[in-house]
Amino acid sequence: MDRIDPRLLELATQVSTATLTSQLQKRGFANTFMYGVVALRPDLRLAGQAFTLRYIPAREDLDPVETDNRTSKQRIAVESVGPGDVLVIDARGDARAATLGDILATRIKLRGAAGIVTDGAFRDTPSIRIIDLPTYAQGQNPYVSTRVHHPLEINVPIGCGGVAVMPGDAVVGDGEGVVVIPRGIAEDVIAAAYEQDQREEFIRDKIQRGASILGVYPPDEQTLREYEEWKRGHRPQRLR
Repeated sequence: MDRIDPRLLELATQVSTATLTSQLQKRGFANTFMYGVVALRPDLRLAGQAFTLRYIPAREDLDPVETDNRTSKQRIAVESVGPGDVLVIDARGDARAATLGDILATRIKLRGAAGIVTDGAFRDTPSIRIIDLPTYAQGQNPYVSTRVHHPLEINVPIGCGGVAVMPGDAVVGDGEGVVVIPRGIAEDVIAAAYEQDQREEFIRDKIQRGASILGVYPPDEQTLREYEEWKRGHRPQRLR
């Protein structure tokens, strides 16, 4: 996997998904925000690279009751993710059974992964919430995965929440949801989004102090000059 600079991913945790989608739209990418996928812990921020797992509908001959789970693609995925990875699970938007539960989520956290995203469901969600791992799902369901899902492939192109996800894509999440940034433009998009968020912080401060939005939002040349002066005093983070 072509790794993104960890410093850039740390910067991404300070950028809103709203700003990231704006920057992606400027570059012609209009379908990057996952629909129906919400945070179990909206206070936790997510930024990492996609490690994908694809489920297909379960079938009895594919998922016998007695099976060696060491050959399960789900188990292999859990034991393969590492630091900076986000396990992104394609469950076809089907939340009639969980894609995983708290024990697998705990293992994923201990392997150093950045988080888990699924357009299906989790089980054991009260326990998942307390392990401090960013997790996003369509819903919650106590049924085990094999009732509905069969894990077929890992690290292949998938769809999740209506969005195409390629292995290695940047995956960023906040309280609004999850956005996927194509790997080839991730550095540019994250850096531009961070700059936009810094500028909007300055604009928000001006408006809170009573400024009119006219000439401020969007900023005119005078406001941009004021912003540059403000930025020098605030020393925003930059990659070196």
